[in-house]
Amino acid sequence: MQPTNPFSLAGRTALVTGAGRGIGFALATALAQAGARLVINGRSRPALEAAATELRKHGGEVDIATFDVTDATQVNAGVAAIEAHVAPVDILVNNAGIQRRAPLETFSDSDWRELMSTNVDSVYYVSKAVAPHMIARGHGKIINIGSVQCELARPGIAPYTATKGAVKNLTKGMCADWARYGLQINALAPGYFATPLTKALMEDPVFDEWLRKRTPAGRWGKLEDLHGAVVFLASSASNFVNGQTLYVDGGMVAVV
Repeated sequence: MQPTNPFSLAGRTALVTGAGRGIGFALATALAQAGARLVINGRSRPALEAAATELRKHGGEVDIATFDVTDATQVNAGVAAIEAHVAPVDILVNNAGIQRRAPLETFSDSDWRELMSTNVDSVYYVSKAVAPHMIARGHGKIINIGSVQCELARPGIAPYTATKGAVKNLTKGMCADWARYGLQINALAPGYFATPLTKALMEDPVFDEWLRKRTPAGRWGKLEDLHGAVVFLASSASNFVNGQTLYVDGGMVAVV
């Protein structure tokens, strides 16, 4: 039976990786406002404690899980501890990610490996650790954070584009394997948002002008523009939505 409010997350626990700032913090905020209990993850305990203080202002419970999502051993131990000592994870948001910019012909191998580890390996590790618990319970929501770079490329970010294309197709693969067990796995793909990750681009007047002209909505995304989308994908309102990528981009990928 559907709840009275299909968008309510009351009684559910959400694990959000990379939740200390930027998009991760915005997504955690939206889930808290919808009633979810939060477990926020990152590598910096002080940053997570500051984020937790702000999130608790919405009235919900917030726990901290400090582990490195690029290390499978840490991930497995961290998820096991959450399941055993905090609460079953009903919602997983794989948000942790980084950006590195350089022309492809000069891109360093170390930066390539760091991008792949943070943006792709982490999605695989954390999902693979959480999914067996969800499968045993017969339900669960996994939301992988993509980007307009799931579809588009531009000079200087080819490796980043490769990671986000991988996230999109990994999302489809997770759906193919896990939908039969009652899990919904989708990707949320932001366009260009005002965050610390895009600070250099926002301060570049040439890029800023290009972005505003290239985006049908004519502006940068605001973090609150992501709230409704993540709550939809985390809630029972999306129970028959699976393997999809939802673009929140002001129309960028819809036009040439």
